[in-house]
Amino acid sequence: MTDTHDDSGTFEPVLGPAENESDDEDFGTDEDPFGEADDEAASTLALFEGDTGGLSLAQRRALVVLLKNRFVSADQRPAEWRVIREDPAPIKSRLNDLFLELHIDERYEVAFKRQAWTDSGAREFPTLLHDTAYTREETILLVFLRHRFQSEQNAGHDDVTVEYDDLVTHVAAFRPASDTNRSGGETAARNAVERLIKSDVLARTNDTARLRISPVIAVLLPLPRLRELWDWLVNENVSDQEIAT
Repeated sequence: MTDTHDDSGTFEPVLGPAENESDDEDFGTDEDPFGEADDEAASTLALFEGDTGGLSLAQRRALVVLLKNRFVSADQRPAEWRVIREDPAPIKSRLNDLFLELHIDERYEVAFKRQAWTDSGAREFPTLLHDTAYTREETILLVFLRHRFQSEQNAGHDDVTVEYDDLVTHVAAFRPASDTNRSGGETAARNAVERLIKSDVLARTNDTARLRISPVIAVLLPLPRLRELWDWLVNENVSDQEIAT
């Protein structure tokens, strides 16, 4: 049993022509009987010829980042997080068009997408997302990182770091006694660490030996899920030891 997860150039806006002020006093009111003000506002969002999109450049960038990644966090992508948090409605609308839901966790400052389901609970919609199983080593690390993050947070530490080599050593503690390929096991552990760095669960620091744990770990593994995975790891380790004896 393993947990699962999902797996530009700069454009200058093409602005519409400036409108000349009318000398006719009948058009000097706040109302626009012909809806021209709306057309002008929409045209200022165009980024290329024929562009009818309704999002600003910053909103489009944030949407693309959210679609390409499992989540957007304030610590890893502050600009995109700020855009989504300040005005989530248009981003949510675009995701809904793709049968996706937008979730924002204010406490840990993380935004993520999730597949939409029908009211009956059966997934009947087309999906852009696919589930990819975490490896055994990644699952071990995720559980360890969640425990570490929770412990440090309870102690009042907002910035939680961990030694790279400690992660590799922790994975090795779960290696079955029958597995004598220590070199292969270490390689698998280091690859798991690198994949968690690539997915922004871990971040490099100025100290090459230390990694920062992203608050997103709390969103990826809520406490009930953490307990479930921990029980699975303990039981699996016991089973491996029994087989070895």
